[in-house]
Amino acid sequence: MSGQVTTGTEVERGAIPAPPLQQARRRQNLAPYLLLAPAGIFLAIFFAWPMLQALLMAFRDASGNWTLEYFRRMATDVNFWPAIRDTLLLILAIVPVQMVLALIMALLLNSGLRGTSFWLYAWAVPLAISDLAAGIVWLAIFTDRGYINSLLVSLGLSRTGFAFLSYEHPISIFIVVVIAEAWRATSIVMVILVAGLQVIPKEYSEAAEIFGASGWQRLWNVTLPLLRPSLQVALILRTILAFQVFAVVIALAGRTMPILAGEAYYWYGSYSNPNVAAAYSLLIMLFSVASTVVYLRMLQSSDAEMGMAS
Repeated sequence: MSGQVTTGTEVERGAIPAPPLQQARRRQNLAPYLLLAPAGIFLAIFFAWPMLQALLMAFRDASGNWTLEYFRRMATDVNFWPAIRDTLLLILAIVPVQMVLALIMALLLNSGLRGTSFWLYAWAVPLAISDLAAGIVWLAIFTDRGYINSLLVSLGLSRTGFAFLSYEHPISIFIVVVIAEAWRATSIVMVILVAGLQVIPKEYSEAAEIFGASGWQRLWNVTLPLLRPSLQVALILRTILAFQVFAVVIALAGRTMPILAGEAYYWYGSYSNPNVAAAYSLLIMLFSVASTVVYLRMLQSSDAEMGMAS
């Protein structure tokens, strides 16, 4: 016979892999891709394709010609610079407050004190509430005849209450929006930080305590450096979502407080101009990418810290 004969000894020694072994290795190599395929398809359909369409709409007119006219109309819009200002001010106010509150909540939950399970469920309630529903809840609290004004009148502290959401008091509107948004989204940051705290070995904190470090010193010099990857993820995610804040502001302030996402909504719906709305959306994406790059550079974890955390 001219063909080469494969003996059982060669197969057993591994000179020629047996077909079942090859199939098992092939399935093992394909398994990660198969597990990632549903998420990849979802992102491609609902994120990548709409993003590409928005990019084309921002730079092309109805005839298919490339143009910057829609960016010019966006930049000359009367609400453009106020929207940028209010959006950035909200981010500067909301994100630090949420990070501090979420860190305190995560440390309490990770301390193992009695009753932490109750607080976990209580603090996680806002995760189940939509943005618009949260805005309506806080509208019922701060409106002219809401719960706070009713309480002030019943206690005799005011005759008519205080116009928290009046256009005549922009500072009070801003504070109410910060409170509502902090209540709504702090739980997201808390979950990320709790997950990060649970993977930090307790031996590091115990060793620091043995060497005489106080609780604040252990937090500042041990816990926070090891928590830096989780803080980085939480900051990036929360800042990106803060650039997209919309429903809470619309419910509480309407057009009194213009924001970037709100202007994109009005240009698409009220003004029937999806091209300018796409330009606003592209600007939001650029701001999000820029903030992500800044966070990645500022909170870059060293190899030593990553090795300690693992």
